[in-house]
Amino acid sequence: MKIVAAIPARYNASRFPGKLMQTLGNKSVIRHVYDNVVASGLFDSVFVATDSTIIYEEIISNGGVAFMSKKEHESGSDRIAEAVANMDVDIVVNIQGDEPFIQKEALEKLVFSFKNPTTLVASLMRKITREESLKPSAVKVVVDKNNNALYFSRHPIPYQRNESVEPFLHVGIYGYKKEILLAFSGWKKSMLEQVESLEQLRFLENGIKINMVETNYISVAIDTPEDLLYARQLLNS
Repeated sequence: MKIVAAIPARYNASRFPGKLMQTLGNKSVIRHVYDNVVASGLFDSVFVATDSTIIYEEIISNGGVAFMSKKEHESGSDRIAEAVANMDVDIVVNIQGDEPFIQKEALEKLVFSFKNPTTLVASLMRKITREESLKPSAVKVVVDKNNNALYFSRHPIPYQRNESVEPFLHVGIYGYKKEILLAFSGWKKSMLEQVESLEQLRFLENGIKINMVETNYISVAIDTPEDLLYARQLLNS
């Protein structure tokens, strides 16, 4: 089974343009992500998929592998689908380009879930805090007894009527069988996907189960200048 890691990387992020090229320690955010994924030793190959010549050159000039998108894409999954369309791969793992502290433990659990031949799509989740449960930016997921996702939402779910049942926090790292990823990129944006602005709902609305794997990994995503300052503090400590 051939497994590759793909890191989608846009330069013009709406909330923090150029964030992936910001310096963190002695290298850029995107290079931290790339180097950590390579260092995990879990993948047959690792590459960055980008629409930016700046990011492309950053990776290539430092000995990495990058794919320059030929089309405009609204989601990272669509960008990766274009990159792997002609590759000989079985499983594709999607790792966000703004996660400079990505850890092997979390990636290893995700990869291991594909030992089950029925797994088509997998993602990560962890226990949620009370503060996170109230934030629209923190995506919640509820699962069935087999840890397959029932629904994702930015709103607090489920409604706590009689008993307190906490959802999990969705950690936005995905694995897909290649053929499912390519099918996904050909489907129209689904209704719930557009309402919640969550691309993973496209899978659920098309009848594809997402196996959720629990982890203790606490992601530190660089979405704002304040996040970058916090990441620099973590690195220094």
